[in-house]
Amino acid sequence: MCGYVGKFSINNFYSEDVYQANRFNVCRGPDDLQTLEGNQNKINYSLVFNRLSILDLTNKAAQPMQDSYGNIIMFNGEIYNHRELRKYLESRNVKFTSNHSDTEVLLHGLKLLGTKFLKMAIGQFSIMYLNRNENTLTLIRDRVGQKPLFYYKNSQDLLISTNLKTILKLKKDFDIRDDSLMEYFDTGVISAPNTLFKEVYKLQPGEVVTFSIEENFRYKKYKFWSIDNATLTNKKPFIQEEFKELLIDSIKIRQDADVKVANLLSGGIDSTTILKIAKENTSSNSLNTFSITNKGTQFDETKWINDVIEKYDVSYQKVDIDVNNIHLDLIDESIEAFDEPYSDPSTVPSYIIYKEISKHYKVAISGDGGDELLGGYTRILKTLNRSKNKRSYLNFYPAFLGSGNKLSINQQNLDNAYLSFFKDPKFLKLLNLKSSNLDEKFINFEESEYMSMINFDYRYYLPEMMMLKVDRASMANSVEIRSPFVDHRLIEYMLASNFEVTNYEDQKKPLKKILSEDFSDTFINRKKMGFVFDLKKWIYGNSHYLSDFFNKESIIVGNLNPEIMKTLSINKSNMNAQRIWRIYFIEKYLNSLKNL
Repeated sequence: MCGYVGKFSINNFYSEDVYQANRFNVCRGPDDLQTLEGNQNKINYSLVFNRLSILDLTNKAAQPMQDSYGNIIMFNGEIYNHRELRKYLESRNVKFTSNHSDTEVLLHGLKLLGTKFLKMAIGQFSIMYLNRNENTLTLIRDRVGQKPLFYYKNSQDLLISTNLKTILKLKKDFDIRDDSLMEYFDTGVISAPNTLFKEVYKLQPGEVVTFSIEENFRYKKYKFWSIDNATLTNKKPFIQEEFKELLIDSIKIRQDADVKVANLLSGGIDSTTILKIAKENTSSNSLNTFSITNKGTQFDETKWINDVIEKYDVSYQKVDIDVNNIHLDLIDESIEAFDEPYSDPSTVPSYIIYKEISKHYKVAISGDGGDELLGGYTRILKTLNRSKNKRSYLNFYPAFLGSGNKLSINQQNLDNAYLSFFKDPKFLKLLNLKSSNLDEKFINFEESEYMSMINFDYRYYLPEMMMLKVDRASMANSVEIRSPFVDHRLIEYMLASNFEVTNYEDQKKPLKKILSEDFSDTFINRKKMGFVFDLKKWIYGNSHYLSDFFNKESIIVGNLNPEIMKTLSINKSNMNAQRIWRIYFIEKYLNSLKNL
């Protein structure tokens, strides 16, 4: 993994400003820093690249990388089938200078086939490609949004970066978008293509944006891959062995690295399945695992983690999340890792485990994406089994009590019922804000409520929430996370199959079949826990600090409702603790911008 920044301008500018703004990207690639300055068709540019060396550790794989035609690439991510693609390109008489750089594979592939080459690539990536001959600059984001890419443009300048704060530092002035602020307080995140700030955008998953250098950065964009196109109505039979073979290959190609690879182990179905397959298909005698535990709480899965460790005889390290020992400095450090607001409190344990992994490893394999792939979230079953009342009493539900999800889920309308797990319009009411437009991202397949929810999770929850959390928390600690369950081949296979017909009532049945020979029904069919820590205990245990912070440091919420902390402390619930966390996160984030 890596991080980069580029500035393109019709004017002369100080490259030192670009170097200074790059400091937010350094954590993404602390192993090496390279710069490149030049001119393309009277456009001046300055590029800075930070490398996390994982594949082909030699200088021949360094970036920014140029080919013999002067085309330039900066690439954050990994192409897992780079060896196969290299052989294909060599068969087309392409000459390589590196030994096995996936960056050089991308560079030559884009030169030979253009963006059509992306359809052949398996991986996670955000790419900048400067085509000398066509006078174009192309930005590309991977299919499910694992890697971020931001940009700002006007008629004279184009700024690009893998980090939002880097763009803000270069832009020097920025204004908050009202609709983005409402979306954040409603859902806890701001979805692409928007950011919190006017005129600053992030690429959507699977998107290609091409800027014309000759025409004042005029641009066009399209998607080379979309979850909507992958969802077929004429379903093929789901075959367990076909699925398993795809999963085995997905895990195998993600073990390819020139550095040691660790494994995240939660003790759940997803990470345990990956560990089993990795154990059966690796030449190494031992695999290395890292786990988060919550000893003495309802969230503790130590017993299940120990069962997996004993069964597969793997080495392990455990980090216990005790709220009493999580100091404020560590909480704030985890927030500082995020270059844009995101209020899921699981960012804290995520940050802590990646921080521990970084002491020994640069790469780890995780089970992220398994719930989206196999409909594993409990909210799906709750929505399918809702009572579908014709009347909703949500309007009478007091906002200070919570979001009213238990009422709103029982609506007949699928969109409103499922979105109640993501939206909190009652919170917006407390802040005197209007509702956001998350409804526009929901696609309702009339023949299948199940597929409508799976589609929404892929369109919204996975890229905008899950992948954002994984990327920011891991890369802040210079750790690359590889997630086999988000391999697009697996996603396409599941969406094209009739999996839902026989499996939605027994969630993750394909993985349970794989594990059934090793574990009991109690292990396989237990209740899903999730990756959490006791937020309610932390919030209300630090209420005096939080109240004092809001009174003294508030930039946004103090103007919306200065009494919000008191209101949300009347009913000390999990929901209100999450609301307070949402406020705290964005206030800390906005305060951090003072020091850009």
